[in-house]
Amino acid sequence: MRRLLLVAATAMAAALAATAGVALSQDAKMSFFVTSVGSGKGADLGGLKGADAHCASLAEAAGVTGKTWHAYLSSSSEDARDRIGKGPWFNAKGEKIADDVASLHSDANGLTKQTALTEKGETINGRGDTPNRHDMLTGTKPDGTRIADQTCGDWTMSGAEGAAMMGHHDRTGLDDSAAAKSWNSSHASRGGCSQEALKGTGGDGLFYCFATE
Repeated sequence: MRRLLLVAATAMAAALAATAGVALSQDAKMSFFVTSVGSGKGADLGGLKGADAHCASLAEAAGVTGKTWHAYLSSSSEDARDRIGKGPWFNAKGEKIADDVASLHSDANGLTKQTALTEKGETINGRGDTPNRHDMLTGTKPDGTRIADQTCGDWTMSGAEGAAMMGHHDRTGLDDSAAAKSWNSSHASRGGCSQEALKGTGGDGLFYCFATE
C-alpha cells in the first residue's frame, strides 16, 4: 500500500512539475500585456520613461525578466509604433497578438478582450462589465503615429486640463464604427487627465506594454 502511495505521489509531483514547466515557458514567451494597474495618478505616468519603468516592474513581478519593455504610448516627439520593436508579440498565455508592426496596426491583429491580457494572464473588464475599464491610454492615431495634443502633456498631467487619446482593448464601443472598435484610437478623454476623468469615460489609466526584442 505504501509503495502504491509513493508511486502515486511521485507521478503527481512529475505532473505538477511538467505543468509548471509549461507555465514558465509561456511566461518567458510573453512579450505583450495590458497593465493590471495604472500609476494611480491618472495620465501622469512620469513621462515615457516612467511608463516604460512601470511596464518593466509589472513584468518582473509576474516572473518575466531579462526583457526590455516599452509602453505603447506616443508623445509630442515619438510615435508609439516606433517604440515597441519589430515583433512578433505574444500574451501571457502564449497567444500571438501580431507578427509585426504592420499587422498590429491592421485588421489582422489578434487583439480582443480575451487576448489583451494583463501581465498576470487575467482579462480586463470591458464594456458591459462593472466597472468598465476598456479605455487604454495611447495618444495615437489608428496607424500608431502621435496626436501631439492628446498625450496629457507627454504623460505628465493628472488634473482637469489636457486630454489623452485612448483605445478600446475589448474592441467594443457605443456603435459599430471603426473608432468604437479601435484598440488604439477610439476617442479622447473628457474632463482632463485625472484619474476621475479617465474613470468617467470607462478607463483606469491602463496602457499596453510590449517587449522590444
